Amino acid sequence: MSLQPFLHDLRPVAAAPTQVWTATDGQLRASGAQGVYHGDVRMLSRLELTIAGGEPEPVAAGPVPGRPRSAEAVYAARAVDGPGPDPTALLRRTLTVSPGRVEVELELLCSTAEPVTGTVELALATDFATLEEVKQGLPTTPARFGVDDSPVGSRLTAGTPEGPRVVVDAPEASARLDPDGGAHLAWTLTAATGAPARVRVAIETANPGGVVRAPVSADVEWSVPVVTADDPRIPRLLERSLGDLAGLRLSWERAPQDVFLAAGAPWFFTLFGRDSLWAARLLLPLGTDLARGTLRTLAAGQGVVDDPRTAEQPGKILHEVRAVPLALADGTTLPPLYYGTVDATALWICLLHDAWRWGMAEEDVAALLDPLERALAWLSDHGDGDGDGFLDYIDRTGTGLANQGWKDSGDSVQWRDGRLAQGPIALSEVQAYAYEAAMGGAELLERFGRPGAQRWRTWAADLAARFRDRFWTTDADGPYVGIALDRDGRLVDSVTSNMGHLLGTGLLSRDEEAVLADRLVAPDMSSGYGLRTLSDDMAGYWPLGYHRGSVWPHDTAIAILGLTRAGLHGHAAVLADGLLAAAELVDFQFPELFGGDPAAATPGVVAYPAACHPQAWSAASAVTVLQSRLGLSVGTDGAPTVAPSATRGAVSVSGVVCGGRTWRVERDADGGVRVTDEAVAAP
Repeated sequence: MSLQPFLHDLRPVAAAPTQVWTATDGQLRASGAQGVYHGDVRMLSRLELTIAGGEPEPVAAGPVPGRPRSAEAVYAARAVDGPGPDPTALLRRTLTVSPGRVEVELELLCSTAEPVTGTVELALATDFATLEEVKQGLPTTPARFGVDDSPVGSRLTAGTPEGPRVVVDAPEASARLDPDGGAHLAWTLTAATGAPARVRVAIETANPGGVVRAPVSADVEWSVPVVTADDPRIPRLLERSLGDLAGLRLSWERAPQDVFLAAGAPWFFTLFGRDSLWAARLLLPLGTDLARGTLRTLAAGQGVVDDPRTAEQPGKILHEVRAVPLALADGTTLPPLYYGTVDATALWICLLHDAWRWGMAEEDVAALLDPLERALAWLSDHGDGDGDGFLDYIDRTGTGLANQGWKDSGDSVQWRDGRLAQGPIALSEVQAYAYEAAMGGAELLERFGRPGAQRWRTWAADLAARFRDRFWTTDADGPYVGIALDRDGRLVDSVTSNMGHLLGTGLLSRDEEAVLADRLVAPDMSSGYGLRTLSDDMAGYWPLGYHRGSVWPHDTAIAILGLTRAGLHGHAAVLADGLLAAAELVDFQFPELFGGDPAAATPGVVAYPAACHPQAWSAASAVTVLQSRLGLSVGTDGAPTVAPSATRGAVSVSGVVCGGRTWRVERDADGGVRVTDEAVAAP
């Protein structure tokens, strides 16, 4: 039986479209998902270090401080060490990743009376497996290296110029080829006290068939703020998260000058409409350049025709882009350009509106008004497939995604008793996105002198009235909003985190928002480490269910953002405190998701073993945690505003970007606030 490999015990280093996955000790063995990847192909499946014929013993491994694209491992080299109990000979391996290139530095150092000498080897293998083959745990076929020896070292090559290719340059190394196609590089190193021995290896990768590539510029599209806080977890989380996001920057071949964030490593190292939109939206307090690039990129792939095979429709925003079709073991087969998402179109509009409010240049907004009008038209012309007045989805092919909201697993939409809902399905949060999109779109049309604003305000008001009539229900704990309407128009009555996405959108009244806020922070939903996707009172709850009880940091962050926008700062603080507690236990790198077990009942965060990390919208959640601590939003005058907050402790941020200017925002321990235009304050 093929099993998806676990990721929780692996360490990634990413510089999109290149990524390296090693074991926690820094070794890259021929096991599971370990490997050097470029695009969606594994270029090396083994890069294993030995000294004097055996593995060195790890004593430290992890990221290199101040170098987000590097990782280091330190080993005791006891096979060549001198006598005595102290480890006086060490072997250090440093990996540095950039797009298309991995540099390996090996250093032998010692503190011994006499020099130490040892043969250091790297064992290499490649299989050119696709990410999906690795993800499904399918058997792969080794590819063969060729070797070109020279007086100054060795070069290993595998692949072809027309397809995936890897070249390994190893100055000063000797090489030998293995019968199975692998290779070994070897050096005889001698180190003395104060005189370490160093060698370097350069691994170059290429994949001409890839559809995503490294951005033209290496400069990130957001401000890197300076944060001080009484709670030291806040700046640590932000620093790690922004460093991770820098490694996820990509461009698509249709819009090569624009930058978006890959959804996540390793499996989703490409453009995903919903994920990239939410990541850009959560980062808006640090600037609008990423939002602009994401909007332009997705506009370049906006739907034109009605094609059931790809789920494309006129005006629709795509779901995902891949180089080749995606074939899953359950029979799901997705084309390389796939539009099977019910929410990305409305979220594209919401991001455009929010980016404009945060200060995106008016000429950049104006250039996107035609795609805006096409996206708005999709809401009314195609979004409601069954004509009941709500946006819904159903796979028309039988081979696409059965669920097309953010909870897109097959069992994500279920009744309280665990029965699965049947489509077409109208999700609650999608109606909130659509309402917000229609209202925001109307404001943009009006501001830029285009017709139709009143039509969309009326459309939104009618949607809100229908929603209030159909989506509310009650149980022993009081009123709440069900997750969806099923194919018969019945309200699917499970209690879920989808309610958090309604807050701050304008769809609900203030009293209704307060009711949902209480439900979200209740013990059945708030685990102490964030918001459960499904209440633990539901029959289908399982803490490690992908969408039925686990905690997704971005899902919690969206609820925090909505609570902050709704002025419900005390409730936002409960969820933000949970994320900060989790962050401390995952080395401040939020994974895609983790277990929904109660914090008080476990020794720490329970890993979802196959979760991606870093994940774009998870990392972007760090900005939302900071935003909630400040009560930060954007005012009508284009300047940041800070609302009264129930949180305690001082926070100061230099580098908030709003209205095209950079601001310093401070909250003291007593709740006093100060907002300063840094350009004006500069001497």
